[in-house]
Amino acid sequence: MKHKWWVISLLLLLFILAQVIGLIVSVHYTTGADLPLGIERPEVNPETSYISLFLILLVATGMVLILLHFRLFLLWRIWFLVSVFLTLVISFGVFFSASVALVFAIIFSVWRVFKPNPIVHNLTELFIYGALAAIFVPLLTLFSVSALLILISVYDYIAVRKTAHMIKLAKSQGEAKVFAGLLIPYENNVALLGGGDIGFPLLFAAVSMNTFGLGMLDWRAYIIPVCAGLLLFALFVKGEKKKYYPAMPYVSLGCLLGLVILLLVL
Repeated sequence: MKHKWWVISLLLLLFILAQVIGLIVSVHYTTGADLPLGIERPEVNPETSYISLFLILLVATGMVLILLHFRLFLLWRIWFLVSVFLTLVISFGVFFSASVALVFAIIFSVWRVFKPNPIVHNLTELFIYGALAAIFVPLLTLFSVSALLILISVYDYIAVRKTAHMIKLAKSQGEAKVFAGLLIPYENNVALLGGGDIGFPLLFAAVSMNTFGLGMLDWRAYIIPVCAGLLLFALFVKGEKKKYYPAMPYVSLGCLLGLVILLLVL
């Protein structure tokens, strides 16, 4: 087992919470509400958008690796600060007025980056990915988000098992004290779940909700997040301590399994 039971349970609880909050945010902005601060979605073909998004991911990862390789931690923190601020403004805007959302986003993004602690870190993580879903869900179809999951899963496997640059990236983010993902420290150890392992299954679930017209009160909307969480649980139980594993193949398999079950109950 990769971590203690209570750590695994907490990590999975946070994962599910991030999915639920993310779906709430996504539905809010994909059913008519405008994105705040004049943020505009890029114009892409939804059927082939997975190619553009995958290339953007590769470029962004490469840029972060360069910054961290040359120990340009301040630049990385500034970039991360802006990203966290924008995503929190979007997500908080669903639950608070625009002015309150703006103030909270400033406070928590600065707190997260410059005075980090596990509570603030994980609290902000719960709201970050819904904003990304709000931006990208209208740009994806069920086919394109499925293709994106497959591409990311293959990339994650290569990046962890073959080139190991994703492991280096995680360690460098830890050294810079700015990690994108869930983080639970315990007993001189730390349990991590990368941001992509949270964000991409959320995209898949949100696109599925949008495709089949499911609402937040429809229990079928949560089949995919639950299945993704179960496969993530299997990875944690199977995994060994102090070893890195590519989570996306497991999470993606859970998403596709959830889609099959969803189609059967529609």
